[in-house]
Amino acid sequence: MAAPRDRVAHLLRQLQRAACQCPSHSHTYSQAPGLSPSGKTTDYAFEMAVSNIRYGAGVTKEVGMDLQNMGAKNVCLMTDKNLSQLPPVQTVMDSFVKNGINFKVYDNVRVEPTDRSFMEAIEFARRGAFDAYVAMGGGSTIDTCKAANLYASSPDSDFLDYVNAPIGKGKPVTVPLKPLIAVPTTSGTGSETTGVAIFDYERLKVKTGIASRAIKPTLGLIDPLHTLYMPERVIANSGFDVLCHALESYTALPYHMRSPCPANPITRPAYQGGNPISDIWAVHALRIVAKYLKRAVRNPDDLEARSNMHLASAFAGIGFGNAGVHLCHGMSYPISGLVKTYKAKDYNVDHPLVPHGLSVVLTSPAVFTFTAQMSPEHHLEMAEILGADTRTARIPDAGPVLADTLRKFLFDLDVDDGLAAIGYSKADIPALVKGTLPQERVTKLAPRPQSEEDLSALFEASMKLY
Repeated sequence: MAAPRDRVAHLLRQLQRAACQCPSHSHTYSQAPGLSPSGKTTDYAFEMAVSNIRYGAGVTKEVGMDLQNMGAKNVCLMTDKNLSQLPPVQTVMDSFVKNGINFKVYDNVRVEPTDRSFMEAIEFARRGAFDAYVAMGGGSTIDTCKAANLYASSPDSDFLDYVNAPIGKGKPVTVPLKPLIAVPTTSGTGSETTGVAIFDYERLKVKTGIASRAIKPTLGLIDPLHTLYMPERVIANSGFDVLCHALESYTALPYHMRSPCPANPITRPAYQGGNPISDIWAVHALRIVAKYLKRAVRNPDDLEARSNMHLASAFAGIGFGNAGVHLCHGMSYPISGLVKTYKAKDYNVDHPLVPHGLSVVLTSPAVFTFTAQMSPEHHLEMAEILGADTRTARIPDAGPVLADTLRKFLFDLDVDDGLAAIGYSKADIPALVKGTLPQERVTKLAPRPQSEEDLSALFEASMKLY
């Protein structure tokens, strides 16, 4: 009779042979931690975490009742200077007053926040001793509010304690946080669903962030009426973020190939790699983008299109918030952080700004040409969803077909002609590569490993799109 250990090994081999052999899950892997045939320890599980979501036109007016139901007595409302003058914020404050909620407003959120702007919001939160938070705005506001809630709840922590490694210490969040209700007014980041907060780290001129399921909002109120206040370029650039969230999470390294395998579930990252559940959300979000983004950009009164893009943002957020993103986002952070003089149209800001969605999408044709060899079926499927005729396409054509489809999509939406059009040249490539290297949290989720030379080539290929 075989020894128990031999029996276990035999059963594991049987399980492995019986595992799903579809293209997205056919990589050799083990069903148990520490037993990878290659000798490296890769993960064997994935976890789905998402905020509660409520969707409906006019649902914002319920926020005061929600806070009352939570027993909140002292609430912080975070927003930005532009939005504070618009009707959506008034709707929230009216709901507070109607339901007897005491609140203070912090309207100094920076569009594309920095470590300094995070710290200012954190200081406000610490002084206020709030027992609940409401974040109203785009990803910048929601991310700022997540950070304020975290550090006000953990007053003895150093700022870099929770910031992603290698820039910060990447410590797991173990302190209890206050309830946070997120009310998104843009259709892009999906921040109302995720445990991620992104900011510019000014000293290194790169974007980084905090990633932990513990900081995700308690509730996301998705009210499509707010999208009617978004200018044309804001809806376009927000939509490009949704587009890349879907494309990148659907092509990310499969969760069972990601290493290291966590010794404790609390250290399993929020971005875990592609998995069968996140795939569903990514594909559905991409279908909505293909159908509605151009309509939403071209007609500000098209409530059907803008409502669907608002949902697509949340759908893609559920997908990438658990699978992760990879090279488009990793390369976008220095593109945003090293901006010189470019100021995007329709953004009322007093500083040079490359909107996040634009910085992400400009590299997408080059990136997906590079990654296509690892999952060509997925790349062809995405090209088809975006309108390409793939009936005669061969497997080696997957990258060029998707890249050409993306270029046409971006050209139709009047996107700047590559990195050169927003102020970069070949001379900037070494700095852009240097700014990408610390983004291991996302770049290591790319399905194809990349060297510094590969990154240089990708930036060079993105200088011009058309």
